[in-house]
Amino acid sequence: MKKSFKILIMALTFIGFASGGLVIAHILINGIPNISKGLFAMEYTSENVSIMPALITTFYTIIITLLVTLPLGIFTAIYLSQYAKNKYFIGTVRFATEILSSIPSIVYGLFGYIFFAATLKLGYSLISGSLTVAIMILPTIIRTTEEAILTVNPLQAHASLALGATKIQTIFKIVIPEAIDGILAGIFLSTGRIVGESAGLIYTMGTMAAIPTSLLDSARTLAVHMFVLSSEGFHVKEAYATAVLLLVFVIVLNSVSTWISKALVKK
Repeated sequence: MKKSFKILIMALTFIGFASGGLVIAHILINGIPNISKGLFAMEYTSENVSIMPALITTFYTIIITLLVTLPLGIFTAIYLSQYAKNKYFIGTVRFATEILSSIPSIVYGLFGYIFFAATLKLGYSLISGSLTVAIMILPTIIRTTEEAILTVNPLQAHASLALGATKIQTIFKIVIPEAIDGILAGIFLSTGRIVGESAGLIYTMGTMAAIPTSLLDSARTLAVHMFVLSSEGFHVKEAYATAVLLLVFVIVLNSVSTWISKALVKK
């Protein structure tokens, strides 16, 4: 029985890796031959279908979204794990975050359009899209940060308090540094979702293929850029090339994130 279960686990693992490998191989085979210099032009045209405006917009979206979500998410997690005493309140918030994290992104996109674009009259803009994605990743930031804080040995906090440190000092000098690895993991996971998001941004940020010069300009991220190229049917080859570059971008982003995480944890 034990041997059969082990074989089953190995088979399922192989299928999982093989499926991912086939997808990546398909993208690389169809995308690498179509990478050209025109894809890296700073200005998008119908001839070069450059990715640079979308790449810069992706960076802008990541920065704005994290600036909004990190203070809200981390401080909410600190309150739930260190200050909140009402079990019903804590349970309600946790249940709400679980529900919000399971809602399809298209629903967030429709909400973002109705509230940010239409009601607040922000229109199809960088800020509308960033705020919408911020709401999408906020539950992930809250849950991962709270779980990371709860894994810290409470004896360390008690020792700090016994030595005369205040609760705030204990949280930011003892608890947060000990939980930083898990907190960063949640942040990097959320960053990956920002990069790969398309449905929620089409309805809020629009599909303008230009570098935004203000928060109210319409733009498109790499994921939206790839979707638009493939859906139009005129630049399918360039869409595959964009998929390759998006894959490379994600790998580089994850590598940098891992390096930063190790450096902070070591420090």
